[in-house]
Amino acid sequence: MYVKFYTLGCKVNQYETQELTELLQKNGYTVTVQDEIADIFVVNSCTVTAESDRKTRQTVRRLKRNFPQSTVVLTGCMPQAFPDAAQSLDAADIVIGNKNNILLPQKLSAFFSARERVFEVSQHQSGEPFLGDLITDFNERTRANLKIEDGCDRFCAYCIIPTARGRVRSKPIADIRKEAQTLSDNGFRELVLVGINLSAYGKDSGKRFADAVKAACSPEGILRVRLGSLEPDHMTDDVIEALAKLPKLCGQFHISLQSGCDRTLKRMNRHYTAAEYLRLAEKLRAAFPDCTLTTDMMVGFAGETDEDFKESVQFAETVGFEKIHVFPYSVRQGTRAAGFDGQIEKHIKEERAAVLLDTAKRLRTAFLQQQIGKTVEVLCEHKTENGQQFGYTANYTPVLFAAENCRAGELVRVKITETDGENAMGKVL
Repeated sequence: MYVKFYTLGCKVNQYETQELTELLQKNGYTVTVQDEIADIFVVNSCTVTAESDRKTRQTVRRLKRNFPQSTVVLTGCMPQAFPDAAQSLDAADIVIGNKNNILLPQKLSAFFSARERVFEVSQHQSGEPFLGDLITDFNERTRANLKIEDGCDRFCAYCIIPTARGRVRSKPIADIRKEAQTLSDNGFRELVLVGINLSAYGKDSGKRFADAVKAACSPEGILRVRLGSLEPDHMTDDVIEALAKLPKLCGQFHISLQSGCDRTLKRMNRHYTAAEYLRLAEKLRAAFPDCTLTTDMMVGFAGETDEDFKESVQFAETVGFEKIHVFPYSVRQGTRAAGFDGQIEKHIKEERAAVLLDTAKRLRTAFLQQQIGKTVEVLCEHKTENGQQFGYTANYTPVLFAAENCRAGELVRVKITETDGENAMGKVL
């Protein structure tokens, strides 16, 4: 039977789709990218916002409407966080949560045997182990996501993820080393370490985050290791010192900020102040020369005043982020913030987002301009439609350059000569 995956959401979901791909292949299924020949559709859902849920429902219903004879499976975070809503989504023939992913072959067999709808969502429990098989492949040819952590204990006021993912759980160091080696043996040159609360790695096991990163760096064939999104208060002096000793670790740090205003951070139940964040930025730039700092920033959180917003924008300029992901606050059912007073009207959120996006664009343009004249190492990714090669530097600067024989996964030295506003552009040395 042929299976087609639809993956919504984050890099952890992308990793888990690869897990499910290999699990089904071991059980005799064939994965396809063509809707027309698929017997089974698996929708791996995201639930971080209400819009994410809407996209999930839309995808499930469209697949069942267009392919009524197919079997539609709904899994991932949406049914895990909101099982009642998932159960009412009749277009899904099989509904399981992310905790039950490993049971998918069994649930498919049960469905085909009885031809009765299957629904099984087991809630996460404190103290449960890290689950999942090690992957051997990924859908990109130069880099692969490697999940080392799951769950979150932070309970930010706006976030449903602890409900959808449970508490912090860490992959054993030996498994990280083994998985990294397998991916290296299969041709991958760069690993991106991902998790729901990545830098909380080891909280449940007593292990150190830096030791997990070191394990991922261990295969000779792995040239680079990147980190996914990190929490500021986890990046202590000891962690920074240990990470700085790993030459394969890329100097690119996505440190979640959310707001540069202390009043807003406190309402969000974030665990740091703007001043503490700024000191961290300074420490990282000192320990990792030429590193980039990127972040997420929310606008229009409940109770955010015009002054709070201006303070947040000014803080972004003070840090001088190389890239900012801007998004308006979205009320999320099941979170504390959904009941907060002072909810901001949509048009005000949109206006604030536009202002912050303009700031982000100016900062990004300035960063790219600063790359002109530098000589950098670029990991080749692919050839563009106009015949140029495309790749990234260690600090994740996108670079376009001309080269006849550049293979995916090959490191080349490039001198940056200009920028088109989105990418750096250069010549191979």
